[in-house]
Amino acid sequence: MSKKETINVKGTNVSLISKAKEEYFSLTDIAKYRNDKNPSEIISLWLRTFSTIEYLGLWEKLNNPNFKPHIYEGFKVESAKPHFWMSPKKWISETNAIGMISKSGRYGGGTFAHSDIAFKFAAWISAEFELYLIKEFKRLKTEEQKHLSSEWNLQRTLSKINYRIHTDAIKETIIPKILTNEQISYVYANEADLLNVALFGMTAKQWREANPDKKGNIRDHATIEQLIVLSNMEGINALLVREEIHQSERVAQLNKVAITQMQSLINDSNITKKIEINFI
Repeated sequence: MSKKETINVKGTNVSLISKAKEEYFSLTDIAKYRNDKNPSEIISLWLRTFSTIEYLGLWEKLNNPNFKPHIYEGFKVESAKPHFWMSPKKWISETNAIGMISKSGRYGGGTFAHSDIAFKFAAWISAEFELYLIKEFKRLKTEEQKHLSSEWNLQRTLSKINYRIHTDAIKETIIPKILTNEQISYVYANEADLLNVALFGMTAKQWREANPDKKGNIRDHATIEQLIVLSNMEGINALLVREEIHQSERVAQLNKVAITQMQSLINDSNITKKIEINFI
């Protein structure tokens, strides 16, 4: 059950709790409107009437697959007799009812009932009280909805801010930098290092020197986006080699490819997520 709430109805505080996303009102509090000293007596008086037992039984049949209708039928017959008496605990325990809840305890205890039943009880207490109870309940639900809407908008705003911070951080750290003229003119020992420079901005040796405490190589520490782009670049570089394009020109072209593709992957995170799932 969720945290108990309270609404004030014509000077009477009425508690309500949630169970399985349904609202349950305190019949004990409602009864205090009629008899503040002995509310349980008011509830028992209401429960001993034929119309009440009939209503409770019909409600349980509609909402409770574990209800015991044969016990209910016996109570209904008995309720027409003057000696009939019923308590919330007896009704709940013998019929396996769920529309009413009996809670023990000095504070927060008493009899609670589903809103359908609670409104019926309130109408028996006083038609005016029932209308005010419904009005206050609607007001409470409207305020809760506004609060939830505000929370949702706040979460949405925070999510946008966090996403922007995240993507900006990624752009600053893993989107390749444009190569300098010196890097473009440099002759690399192998094609693997040419790809490393185009994507990571450094050779494998330079990465090891800059990261002496890390195990593995530069590609072992690459992000999923970088690995995807690296795979694409290998195919593109193979085509450029076949066309006998000079290494300095190829590294410049591959660097542009790396920048463009990394930006596309980061801007569309859904694509990366789908690829990452298949990659794993």
